[in-house]
Amino acid sequence: MGLLSSILEKLGIGHHDEVPNLKVGPDDSIMDSGGPTATSNATTVPGQSPAQSAAPVSATPVDVSARLNEMAAQHGETLNWRTSIVDLLKLLGLDSSLQARKELATELGCPADKMADSAQMNIWLHKAVLNKLAENGGNVPADLLD
Repeated sequence: MGLLSSILEKLGIGHHDEVPNLKVGPDDSIMDSGGPTATSNATTVPGQSPAQSAAPVSATPVDVSARLNEMAAQHGETLNWRTSIVDLLKLLGLDSSLQARKELATELGCPADKMADSAQMNIWLHKAVLNKLAENGGNVPADLLD
């Protein structure tokens, strides 16, 4: 699991609460019916399963700002998650080391010129992470997005 997945998980973003469409087969085992449902039929791309045709999105949007502010209020250290990727990772209890941030930057496709300068990489990475939170169902304030 990549660091982005850990970030999403810590914030409760991207989890589906849906139960798969199951039926009991002739051999009394439970299996996926494989048939279209009212929700999957209209959104499934031919040749892909419903899970492949859409990015994972939370059933209900997560208020990222409220959740992180609440976590910051309970944290012993003053952290500014709104401007610092290091503080954001610390607040979530994740590895904020340069190596971890480089791995996350690589995972998210950071341009090579920004990878060479840790300050530029951190700025790019902070914006990229917030944008990914929004793409995956997080409600991120507009002033924090590109």
